Amino acid sequence: MADVALSVNGQKRSISVRDPDMPLLYGLRNALGLNGPKFGCGLGQCGACTVIIDGVAQRSCMISVRDAAGHEVTTLEGLGSATAPGRVQRAFIAEVAAQCGYCTNGMIMTVHALLTRDPHPSEADVRRELAGNLCRCGSHVRVLAAARRAAAEG
Repeated sequence: MADVALSVNGQKRSISVRDPDMPLLYGLRNALGLNGPKFGCGLGQCGACTVIIDGVAQRSCMISVRDAAGHEVTTLEGLGSATAPGRVQRAFIAEVAAQCGYCTNGMIMTVHALLTRDPHPSEADVRRELAGNLCRCGSHVRVLAAARRAAAEG
């Protein structure tokens, strides 16, 4: 077993892992109980596992626990809570931008990272940023509306 020190949602955390090359997604969910990031494809293609690492939206299924050490990791839980949701979370709620909700983590994290870099993106910018996030339910129109709302409230 190896102990790996992580900075997650502004807190220093340590997790014990058998293999430090284990995907960060598993460490977040299994060791830290952070269930915002979801296992979707395991190949970095769907976006359900998206977290923000040092300000950049990243697929946590493709980054090892070892490689995340020394970087600031933000999960959905770090953006807000059920009683005090963050700006993008509030916009997704107001626009009812989820059906099954499985992709919602990735959509919110991607929009949050975009708005941090560019507080007033064009619709084309939002579409380009979200192009790698899959939603099988077809919530894309509402997700775009939520991104516009969050940008307007910025």
